[in-house]
Amino acid sequence: MAGEFDAVLIGAGHNTLAAALHLAAKGWRVAVFEQAAVAGGAVKTGEYTLPGFRHDWAAMNLSLFAGSPFFKVYGAELTRHGCAFVPVNRPFASSFSDGSWAGVSTDMTETLAAIGAISAQDAATWETLAAGFQAEAPHLFGLLGSEMKLRALASFLFRTLRAKGLGGTLDMGRFLVASPRAWLEETFAHPHIRALLGAWGMHLDFAPDVAGGAIFPYLEGMAGQAFGMVIGQGGADTVTRALVAAIEARGGVVETSTPVARIVHDRGRASGVELADGRHITARRTVIAGVAPGALPRLTGGTTPAFDRAMGGYRHAPGTMMIHLAMDALPDWKAGPALQRQAYVHIAPSLDQMARTYQQALAGLLPDEPILVVGQPTVYDPSRAPDGKHVLWVQIRMAPGTITGDAGGEITATDWADAATPFAERALAILEAHAPGTRSRILARHIVTPLDLEADNPNLVGGDQVCGSHHLSQHFLFRPARGHADGSTPIANLHLTGAAVWPGGGTGAGSGFLLARKLAGN
Repeated sequence: MAGEFDAVLIGAGHNTLAAALHLAAKGWRVAVFEQAAVAGGAVKTGEYTLPGFRHDWAAMNLSLFAGSPFFKVYGAELTRHGCAFVPVNRPFASSFSDGSWAGVSTDMTETLAAIGAISAQDAATWETLAAGFQAEAPHLFGLLGSEMKLRALASFLFRTLRAKGLGGTLDMGRFLVASPRAWLEETFAHPHIRALLGAWGMHLDFAPDVAGGAIFPYLEGMAGQAFGMVIGQGGADTVTRALVAAIEARGGVVETSTPVARIVHDRGRASGVELADGRHITARRTVIAGVAPGALPRLTGGTTPAFDRAMGGYRHAPGTMMIHLAMDALPDWKAGPALQRQAYVHIAPSLDQMARTYQQALAGLLPDEPILVVGQPTVYDPSRAPDGKHVLWVQIRMAPGTITGDAGGEITATDWADAATPFAERALAILEAHAPGTRSRILARHIVTPLDLEADNPNLVGGDQVCGSHHLSQHFLFRPARGHADGSTPIANLHLTGAAVWPGGGTGAGSGFLLARKLAGN
């Protein structure tokens, strides 16, 4: 197919698909070209182990998408095209090596009982935080949903000052720059409760001592209490398949297995793309690149020296390894059967251990005690496995994209082809220690290394599932670079979108929807 479109989009991740759908709804003719065989980027599902066992490739938690401004506008349309969610009332817990556990339920009484079994003081603190969340949420979500422009930030600051006063606004500012450890140690007494929440920082590259990370354990904890979690019915690809169907129903085109070779531009203005198969596709209004920043100079052949240096210097987070398990039964958790009812079980015993793991991965070392996120989606969505069977979604954080050695002193391989199996065995040994007998329940497994993630989706550089560190120097006004948090580039009509653009990682489709609204005028 050759042709002309109003908008040509590179990559079929959920941000580009959201942008394409909004533009199509505004009457634009859109075409999306994806290099992989399946659309969705990190949001897709497949039978990676045995027939009938459906595993989410990377993203499992779809709460941000279900609660997003984009879904508020297009939810009914996507639902008509098959998008369906499963509510989760027990979103997360942590298992500890002493046989105890703590977890969150949308039933406050249940949450307080679980936390209170470890610390009565922390249960009282939790109840106070949860009671104040409704008042705090509009300010925090208002910031995270704002455009990163000085006018928008000034408006946000003015509204916050009116609502909270100077003292309350300064307190919020202090909180926004605090590290997870600083806030957690100031707020909670017991190390286990600190670890329960601190594990969420690791999902977005916020180790315990990284400034600016306190907000994420707080938001995940309070949102889990207030709203629970949402996963996709039958798999996370319910979102992707509905987006593609909705775009096509509006006359748009989505092609997979179609890499883009270069972005065509002349005299500072983008005019289309050249596909790897030689076809030239014209974009009358815009080209939207849903790519990692480092890929943009290669596609353009260069823009301005300053912008290209910023894109080349964009920092990625340490990687992730996935283990997909087809199970004969759920793990028999040592802490008790209550953990079998949780969607996520973190095995992240302390803030100190999380900090050590993070530093080891940054140094290129295979961590000696990696953090595990054990997803149990079939507890809430039995359709993902044959009757009576289950899938486990095991995310290993952190794992270096390039291996320089082994912090445990046991694995000699420094390439993932040889290191994958022994490192997976290390992770499974940790799981076995918390849930004895789990290995005997495994019917099949599929290991996905950081390099496998990047090979499938080049945006996941080194297995970085959030497409770039969210540290303060690369967040807010600086994501992906100062002056370009709206996805603009030095080339007119060429825009960047995806997790590398404000508001960053997650499944909320924020960068794609913000960009499409700006381009369409509403």
